[in-house]
Amino acid sequence: MNVGDTLAPLEIPVTRTLIVAGAIASRDYQDVHHDASLAREKGSPDIFMNILTTNGLVGRYITDRLGPGAVLRKVAIRLGAPNHPGDTMVLTGTVVALDGDRAEIRVVGANGIGHHVTGTVTVILPAEVAA
Repeated sequence: MNVGDTLAPLEIPVTRTLIVAGAIASRDYQDVHHDASLAREKGSPDIFMNILTTNGLVGRYITDRLGPGAVLRKVAIRLGAPNHPGDTMVLTGTVVALDGDRAEIRVVGANGIGHHVTGTVTVILPAEVAA
């Protein structure tokens, strides 16, 4: 692995079930994550994904690409365009720093209207990747 390397993209279909299940699993009971009519009353075209679900998907992306031995040390993300049911979010990553077995990876998750998530993940690489 070298600075500038890119990770293979991951396409995630954003379903109503994914949004609601992620909100419930993270104990985020805000109505905009499970009630479409209330979300519309508040100005959104539909329910939308919460940040904790996005954070989990970013972590999954990194460990799917680097293997189960990868240890997440820091996930620093910022949300942008919302993920609504029917969207597809495509996660991509670029290695921006390496220090021994520690890597910093810039992650972007884009959907049809823009960047849903941007940020960096600091990870301890498994031996087979760090070599």
